[in-house]
Amino acid sequence: MFGLRSVAFFVARLILGYIFIMHGWQKLHTNGIDNVQKMFEGMGIPAPDLAAQYATWVEFVGGILLILGLFLPIVSVLLIIDMVGAIIYAHWDHGFWGSDGGYELPLALIAGLLAVGFAVSGRAAADHYIFRRRRRDAVVD
Repeated sequence: MFGLRSVAFFVARLILGYIFIMHGWQKLHTNGIDNVQKMFEGMGIPAPDLAAQYATWVEFVGGILLILGLFLPIVSVLLIIDMVGAIIYAHWDHGFWGSDGGYELPLALIAGLLAVGFAVSGRAAADHYIFRRRRRDAVVD
């Protein structure tokens, strides 16, 4: 059965994943990638066309992978890069507080990503089963 730690990490991944899925969905379907690109261009983000694609897909697919607990370290790093970009280009000039458009939320998301991406994922994550099997196979060889 799942221990309390596995359940806690799953709930954290579920919450983080949901947040990222919704932000990716917003970029993809609500705003549209073309509008995101224009917005990124207005913020002075380098390569706004690529940045819009990256942010949209890493948030949407990354959120799904977080919930599944699949490739957690890689997904977390990709999403942290996304959040660092958001802090630098969209939030820094607004100060800390999220209510003022500041970097409070992306900073909190980075903390969550560090926690779930680099801790032992537990039994409620696909990584637990995939990489446990690989470790066992490597010992047998």
